[in-house]
Amino acid sequence: MWRRPEVALVALFVAVVSVAIVAGLRNTTEGGEGGPPSAFLAGPDGAKAVYEVLLRLGRPLERRRTPLYDLNRAHQQAPALLVVLDPPDELTPAELEQVVQYVRSGGAVLAAGDGGGITRCTGWDTIQSTFEASTGDSLSVQQPLPAYHLPAVTVELRLVDTTSATQRKARRRRLRPDLDTETGCGRLELASQDTLLETERGKPVVVRLRYHGGGVITLAADPGYFRNRAWRDTNVPYFAVPLLTPPRGERGRVTWDEYHQGFGRGGSLEGAVRDWLANSPAGWALLQLMGVGLVAVAMAAVRFGPAQAVIDRRRRSPLEHVEALAASLEGAGGVDTTVALIVAGLRRRLGRAGVLRPDEQQAWLSTLELALPTVRARDAVRRLQQAETQPGGPERALAAAQAMEDVWEELRPPTTRAGS
Repeated sequence: MWRRPEVALVALFVAVVSVAIVAGLRNTTEGGEGGPPSAFLAGPDGAKAVYEVLLRLGRPLERRRTPLYDLNRAHQQAPALLVVLDPPDELTPAELEQVVQYVRSGGAVLAAGDGGGITRCTGWDTIQSTFEASTGDSLSVQQPLPAYHLPAVTVELRLVDTTSATQRKARRRRLRPDLDTETGCGRLELASQDTLLETERGKPVVVRLRYHGGGVITLAADPGYFRNRAWRDTNVPYFAVPLLTPPRGERGRVTWDEYHQGFGRGGSLEGAVRDWLANSPAGWALLQLMGVGLVAVAMAAVRFGPAQAVIDRRRRSPLEHVEALAASLEGAGGVDTTVALIVAGLRRRLGRAGVLRPDEQQAWLSTLELALPTVRARDAVRRLQQAETQPGGPERALAAAQAMEDVWEELRPPTTRAGS
């Protein structure tokens, strides 16, 4: 029969496991919201499907997991297109300076959302429409082709100089001060500008900027156009694939910036395990199971009620050891042997070497009796002689042990308490 606490513990365990399974299934089907559009993430908000589609189209791709400090290396190794999809980490001023130099030398960049600061570097910014932001509605776009049926967007592009003072104040914390001075963004000389996609109210959503020197920067206001969900459920791929293709038909690899998405090199196994436990449904389920197990162990380890009395065990005294030895020898039927061993032990304690026969032990005890200085000691030796010579049962061994201990106590020098 199970006790009531055990039944309650099993029920709690089953409930926690059920909740973990339901949460895991819901996260698997719905996916997390607002994750980075990384080419390493296969969830609805990731961009792994976009990356794999381009691979199947035969495009040379790479996922860059290092900073952009060495972007302008040898010309034959430079990427044909740099893709920066609204990373959660901003590019440093030194990295933005490398991007500016790369564009001025003829490179191409696709920046979605804030683009880690690239959008701001070009003089544009991504904002929500004032009217639509209050209602939470999305912005419908003008279809480049009737067959596209592109989804609505939530943000639009606007020149930084035309944004209102209130909007600039709300974004002041995430915008870099003195951006032109630190990064050289002011050295970008715009040659032409094309609007590739705009809302029904004429607000730009995707803009292509061409600079002197042949460089191109394509700005996409809504990074949702590069997420797995949009590529699975809408016709966005027909519009976005040309954006992910190097302009002017150049050959070369398309480099995806994954370092600022949080996938830089140098991670440890411990960090990967922590991320898996914290961000995956299976990890959450495992953590919950561990929590239930710890609670179960804690509940089983607690003792309720007063402490029970136990047997008090203490160390035996020397006399008790001798009596125990005598008792064990008595149980074996060796009373004479016991008494002889006791006498031999006394002789050994007194520093006498050699083994004596029974008649020699009697003579040695008689000599010891005459040599003892106290009456109590001589009486103990006589009792020891009687135990050795007189007939009897097991009580002879006990009497001999007690008499030997009395002799030893009388012969041992008395201990004095040290004066304080």
